[in-house]
Amino acid sequence: MRKVWVAAGAAVAMGTGFVMLLVIGVYVVAGNLMNGVGGGTKALAKGAVPAAYQELVQKWGNLCPAINPALLAAQLYQESGFNPNAQSHAAAQGIAQFIPGTWATHGIDGDGDGDRDVWDPNDAIPSAASYDCTLASYVKDVGGNLTENMLASYNAGAYAVIKYQGVPPYKETQNYVKRILSLEKSFAAPVGRVDPSEQAAGAIAYAQKKLGTPYLWGGDGTAEQGGRFDCSGLTKAAYESVGITLPRVANDQYNAGPHPGRDELLPGDLVFFSDDPTNSRAIRHVGIYVGGGYMIDAPRPGAVIRFDPIDTPDYFGATRVTADGAKALPTAPTGI
Repeated sequence: MRKVWVAAGAAVAMGTGFVMLLVIGVYVVAGNLMNGVGGGTKALAKGAVPAAYQELVQKWGNLCPAINPALLAAQLYQESGFNPNAQSHAAAQGIAQFIPGTWATHGIDGDGDGDRDVWDPNDAIPSAASYDCTLASYVKDVGGNLTENMLASYNAGAYAVIKYQGVPPYKETQNYVKRILSLEKSFAAPVGRVDPSEQAAGAIAYAQKKLGTPYLWGGDGTAEQGGRFDCSGLTKAAYESVGITLPRVANDQYNAGPHPGRDELLPGDLVFFSDDPTNSRAIRHVGIYVGGGYMIDAPRPGAVIRFDPIDTPDYFGATRVTADGAKALPTAPTGI
């Protein structure tokens, strides 16, 4: 539930015409910027990695040319959601989800305390980076992109990459490589402009139609719920209306694409709020940006879906949703 920092009456009075102008503007801006520069960097996006692990990921993510901090963060998120106590049905353990056999061979004493503890992120995160770099060394003479070949080795084994001289023709492996590279973008601080979302206008139009609908905790807008939503239920439904499936929870929706800065926001971006500015996993509220410093959101019990300002003390950041970014979000740990 989001704290109410500013009265919303003036925002509601902005009316339908304002939103429709913004929706039209999305198409204009998208057309002007679609050929702009996107891309990533070795710097991590603000709060994308929990503060307890950020220094480790930044340091060890630069261990070799095949990886970078954002890529390492994407793998850890894919494996465990940064949960150091995660354990899968396949006996994969810890924040990096090493299976015992792999850990016995590739686990390292990352913090120099004399032991190798798969449950200790100070060992497991350096071990994950070291293992990536070891795989990269196996396939360094294979043509093509070294990072893609490393990721393919992670999934299918270095032998398969060497045999096929690149990412092997296995659907699972090809999807794995694409998924991690898409997730990487959500953990990297962007350089230059972030390409606008092609689906933004439709998502805004959907949310606009829900203005005035009463809030419901856990609401997904179903008939049984009277068409009511909570904050992440509304944003999920808005993007589902344009063919993009987001996770149900706000802090997972944060990883559905790259992160524009406050001065780079475009209508359709998801905007997030948290009491902890260092940890995206602590996000507790989300809305859909419509421009002019306002969003459409489902703010709290007793309120209705409405316009609210985004420039409040708990503003965390934003995500420009992409289809590939949403598809990349993990559904279950895989184990290494």
